[in-house]
Amino acid sequence: MSFTDFKDIDQFHFGVMREEGEYIPLMSKEDEESLKNQDLPEELPILPLRNTVLFPGVVIPITAGRDKSISLLNQVSKNQGLLGVVSQKNGDTEEPGTEDLYRVGTVAKVIRQFKLPNGHTAVILQGLRRFVIEDFNRTEPHIYARVHKSDERMPAPDDGQFKLMMESIKDVALDIIDKSQEIPNEAALTIRSIDSDTFLLNFVSNNMNAEVDKKQHLLEVDDLGDRATEVLKLLNLEAQMLEMKNEIQDKVRLDFDKQQREYFLQQQLRQIQEELGGSSTETEIEEMRAKGRKKDWPEKIKELFEKELGKLQRVNPQVPEFSIQRNYLEFMLDLPWNETSKDNFNLKRAERILNRDHYGLEKVKERLLEYLAVLKLKGDMKAPILCLYGPPGVGKTSLGKSVAEALGRSYIRMSLGGLGDEAEIRGHRKTYIGAMPGRLMQNIKKAEASNPVFVLDEIDKLSSGRGHGDPASAMLEVLDPEQNSSFYDNYLEVGYDLSKVLFIATANNLGAIHPALRDRMEIIEINGYTVEEKVQIAAKHLLPKQLKEHGLDKTHLSLSKKVLEYVIEHYTRESGVRGLDKVIAKMVRYAAKSIAMEQEYHIKPALKDVPEILGSERFSKDRYEDRSIAGLVTGLAWTPVGGDILYIESSIARGRGRLSITGNLGDVMKESASIAMAYLKAHSDEFGVDYRLFDQYDVHIHFPEGAVPKDGPSAGISILTSLASLFSQREVKPRLAMTGEITLRGEVLPVGGIKEKILAAKRADIKEIILSKRNEKDIKEIREDYLEGLTFHYVERMMEVIDIALSDKLVENAKNLKAENKAIGFGTKS
Repeated sequence: MSFTDFKDIDQFHFGVMREEGEYIPLMSKEDEESLKNQDLPEELPILPLRNTVLFPGVVIPITAGRDKSISLLNQVSKNQGLLGVVSQKNGDTEEPGTEDLYRVGTVAKVIRQFKLPNGHTAVILQGLRRFVIEDFNRTEPHIYARVHKSDERMPAPDDGQFKLMMESIKDVALDIIDKSQEIPNEAALTIRSIDSDTFLLNFVSNNMNAEVDKKQHLLEVDDLGDRATEVLKLLNLEAQMLEMKNEIQDKVRLDFDKQQREYFLQQQLRQIQEELGGSSTETEIEEMRAKGRKKDWPEKIKELFEKELGKLQRVNPQVPEFSIQRNYLEFMLDLPWNETSKDNFNLKRAERILNRDHYGLEKVKERLLEYLAVLKLKGDMKAPILCLYGPPGVGKTSLGKSVAEALGRSYIRMSLGGLGDEAEIRGHRKTYIGAMPGRLMQNIKKAEASNPVFVLDEIDKLSSGRGHGDPASAMLEVLDPEQNSSFYDNYLEVGYDLSKVLFIATANNLGAIHPALRDRMEIIEINGYTVEEKVQIAAKHLLPKQLKEHGLDKTHLSLSKKVLEYVIEHYTRESGVRGLDKVIAKMVRYAAKSIAMEQEYHIKPALKDVPEILGSERFSKDRYEDRSIAGLVTGLAWTPVGGDILYIESSIARGRGRLSITGNLGDVMKESASIAMAYLKAHSDEFGVDYRLFDQYDVHIHFPEGAVPKDGPSAGISILTSLASLFSQREVKPRLAMTGEITLRGEVLPVGGIKEKILAAKRADIKEIILSKRNEKDIKEIREDYLEGLTFHYVERMMEVIDIALSDKLVENAKNLKAENKAIGFGTKS
């Protein structure tokens, strides 16, 4: 029950005083009988009430603020007439129409009216009896309705159930008044003074704590027995709510008393600590506590922080554990737990940034845009970790930086090269002296957001643990989208959510990556650049960057397309552009030195000026063009720094049929040479070679640049072609290169790194390339402008390779060799 009106008008406990000082008594049974016999006027002015329902016999104060309501009350009070009080269906309606009013209301008379200082009118109304609206006659200047009275159906005088129900209503109402701290005790006296069951129902219904629609429903119930049942239900519900509210308040009061006790003890402890070690630490602790209140972090972390802060308060500042605990708490405060930067998902802008920073790499950019599109639509990072794989200098790391700029996120780069301690990833337990968090969490702290773009650079360079754990295995949890939502750092000792971080890994050699780690990432291959692409990159990116870094501009140095091509072909040999960047930097420094020393130089250098600036040419495309020697073949190889041409030369000398292989080779390449020799011996007739030669001559196969390690099966067909040329003394076609693995059955198998090998062939001015038939699909995925000027031969068997690679022309000294060895027929078929 609310009984809020009793707070404002004290006389309502037993009645309402008239202006002369006499009381209006509460309604009795006799008053009810007299009201039933009174006739109602056919038309009544209607006063709409907001959030209030008036019951017969009840006296309530109301405040009228609407002009129409004030005018109606003035008119009724002046004429000492009656008015109909009807509740609005929606209390927020300022100017209610006829459709906004209920159809059942209460006839009322004005007991007292007076003006308020704010211009509103306060009136005291007493309900008389119910009525039902038949129709609305007019709405101006006030709402007038045609009404008829509505009588309640009283239970029989001997209805014991109704009497018991009324006793229960009175008992529950008195119990609510007794337990409530908001209802005055005088309200209980009022309820005990009521002798009419009808008025008791109306009085309780009017003052109970219920919604307007429920009170209106009670007013509309004709049968008093049914109304009493509904009232008792609502009173019991209110009693239960009040009991629950009191329990909660008692619990809160107990908790507050406990907090006061703890606060008192903390104050005592603070005084003791001040005596022992000074009070400067208390300021730090309070500052930490204030920061902790402002932090947006999970509830579990908040509880842990409060617990650890309590530990800090109990530690003597003079002992080492104090600084350890303080550093730990400061690290917790500095970590961005739920702080994230807002993503910019304008994919067209992202595409512009990627195109601005990187030339070419269309497939890579397309995949990154797909990744961002899925992130925009899905809203989380449950997606594969991207691993950009390719030779050095092609822009893997800078792609991550561009993605961060496009998304508007913090950019973090963590180099993993040479990292060999698992604690570098997971951190040390804080109980150790000098303990620190892992580099992963340190970088998250620097990012000041829990969703940065995190580039794991050179993930293939992770070193073995060497007794300090395996860092590659520690990365398994970091790069698993299903696990990294609770990454455990040994120093932090609690799970941290890394699922919002956009991880991008880079690698040069997939074979060096832990297999389980590689399985968690989506490999995106980034191939090397063609000469044409390098020219564009140098002109649009490298030269302007170097000019800016050296304090110059384009008026001080300009490099033509021909000069850039010449520099690329004769001073660099790489798949990326890092070496080219260094060469251009040297040319810019030459210009800067000339300007500083006031020496003349060419702002637009010609081809003949380049050697003066950069020195002699470092690389030559035609250094192995001599085809007068049998057994010299050009192969194509893949290296960690991109594709390269691989020269294979073989020679023969009198001996006992031994095979020697030199050139810093791995086991796989040595096995390829053995396979090629075995196949040649088995098919000597098809190659036109006398079988006796294999027993009387030693064969030596050499791979120049012996200091460079070489391995892999890609040189298989090149080795066999070299041996076939050597024993048959037939020339190898000019400008021809090849790559492919061979089997003892003479099949040619596919190999990898096709694009890098093709770029190396173009740098060496190769015109024809022999590949396995199953590598044809790789060629179709390469842009057509990369393939311009190249002819491809797709083969399945080794004899096809020999037919394409060897011409019918013998080398220049073949006749002399044959004359010297005519006894056994060297170079001729037996």
